[in-house]
Amino acid sequence: MINFTAIDFETANYQRYSACSLAMIKVMNGEIVDRWFALIRPPPGDFVFTYLHGISQEDVACAKTFGEHWPEIRTFCSETPLLAAHNAAFDREVLQACCRFYHIKPPRYQFVCTVQAARWAWPRLPRHTLDAVCRKVDVPLNHHDAQSDAHACAQILLRTIEAGYPIGC
Repeated sequence: MINFTAIDFETANYQRYSACSLAMIKVMNGEIVDRWFALIRPPPGDFVFTYLHGISQEDVACAKTFGEHWPEIRTFCSETPLLAAHNAAFDREVLQACCRFYHIKPPRYQFVCTVQAARWAWPRLPRHTLDAVCRKVDVPLNHHDAQSDAHACAQILLRTIEAGYPIGC
């Protein structure tokens, strides 16, 4: 069974470096073995997406920045250089943008997209959004809560792997 870390970022606004929360779920040998979550204080700017995720500027006023969280993030992912995300392009871009903003050499993680995995596993599903796939596989979801989204992503990837999804092909 493959080892991976499911991740989910929430951002404050349209700037990819505006991460305001991150959740990570570590999966080893098909089992969730660890979880990590933090609110993140993004660079100054408007909080445009509070209506989606409920995180406001006041919620993160005393939080660490992404740069301050980086040692914990890097350590958490060190055993699983494969990262999974639903719509992985977004989370990969946020990770890379945050690293660039804080002058951190962007890591060389391999990403797997659970949207693609879900399309492979359930091609007749009309939509492959996170909420639609969670309904299909009966995974509870509090959408746009990073912890819930990362957990759902982990469950989706585990189920698609069980169905034979070819990771890395």
